[in-house]
Amino acid sequence: MRFAASVNNISLVHPDIDFLSAYYYKIPGVFEMDFPRIPKREFNYTADKLPEYFLSTSFGTKVLVLEYDASVELILQGTNVLASDNHPFHLHGYSFYVVGWGFGNFDPKKDPKNYNLIDPPEETTVGVPNNGWVAIRFKADNPGMWLLHCHIERHATWGMSMVFLVKDGPNPQTQMLPPPKDLPTC
Repeated sequence: MRFAASVNNISLVHPDIDFLSAYYYKIPGVFEMDFPRIPKREFNYTADKLPEYFLSTSFGTKVLVLEYDASVELILQGTNVLASDNHPFHLHGYSFYVVGWGFGNFDPKKDPKNYNLIDPPEETTVGVPNNGWVAIRFKADNPGMWLLHCHIERHATWGMSMVFLVKDGPNPQTQMLPPPKDLPTC
């Protein structure tokens, strides 16, 4: 816990039992389903001088629950915490559309007006620019547990990751398959 990185002020702590097995076998206490949709502590993320509490993240094993077929927009905001860095974010289980990006702090009133909603690039990994942001969108139509993480290994090990739990859809074709018989138990 000397270094911490976070998504919405939560540094992911990997459980002893993997998320998917805990979900499949309904093992209680492995993860919580209360990942915050917005950061608890907001600040000027790209300022040269940061507030004293900028490193105070919470450590947790939390997932963000998404309804099947929900439309999801994520703003991946880079920071100037300790040093500005590029963060290549990867989402497992999905392709997404990169609808916008910019430098500085994301402005929810101004920046969406410049989104590319006509022909945005479809990706599985996107680089968040130094002291900038990226807006991505996807449809939560693949039920299961899915990891979003920075592809810089040390950032991921410091907690710059999160897990989505996408609920089952209304019919068998839109529901998660049962665990395979040879799924290793932990």
